[in-house]
Amino acid sequence: MVVDTTVQPKAVAHPTDARLMHRAIIKLVGLAKRNRVPLRQSYLRLAKRAAIMVGRYTHAHQFKRARRQLKFLRTRLGGINRDIRRKIDGDAVLETRLGPLLGLAQQVRSQDQHQRGSKVYALHAPEVECIGKGTARAPYEFGCKVSIATPVTSPKGGQFVLHAKALHGNPFDGHTFGPVITDMDKLTGVEARRINLLLRWRAVLLRAIILVLAPAQKIA
Repeated sequence: MVVDTTVQPKAVAHPTDARLMHRAIIKLVGLAKRNRVPLRQSYLRLAKRAAIMVGRYTHAHQFKRARRQLKFLRTRLGGINRDIRRKIDGDAVLETRLGPLLGLAQQVRSQDQHQRGSKVYALHAPEVECIGKGTARAPYEFGCKVSIATPVTSPKGGQFVLHAKALHGNPFDGHTFGPVITDMDKLTGVEARRINLLLRWRAVLLRAIILVLAPAQKIA
């Protein structure tokens, strides 16, 4: 059988700080209006213009002006967030309804382009992760890493997927091999006799394979 990992992409626009903060402002204002929470100011018109100008200034290599507009968006998003929190303080129902989006908006506001760890790439799908693809055309993909196992030969009835598993947290490929083999043994009740691995996996997996595979199994 053949075991490999790939990315299941999510239908999200390419995330930028300006776009995420602009979307957060739109969603917060809309949710507050639907729950009849009055705001001092929505900043919808000003935020839209600032988000557009960030892209224009960046395209023109006027990065100081682009950072100024980005700071404007960050300041307005923080003001709306604090305004809503003050208005719903003590109301358990509104806190339950608006709390998750307020938390995401605060994370979008505080996260940095170069920070490591968990980040928000889409407000409607906060589980999306950034996974490096390594190609010049698309160096990154946004979605979830998955492991796919298929037979190495072509069965008479046609090719099929023997095992598929979502790998949240973007783990290293070599560290996903052991659990996948264990799951396949439980799923099929048959131990694999031959497993094809990518060359870059072998050095990392040498000790793990000895522990996971039975003595009769062969590694190609």
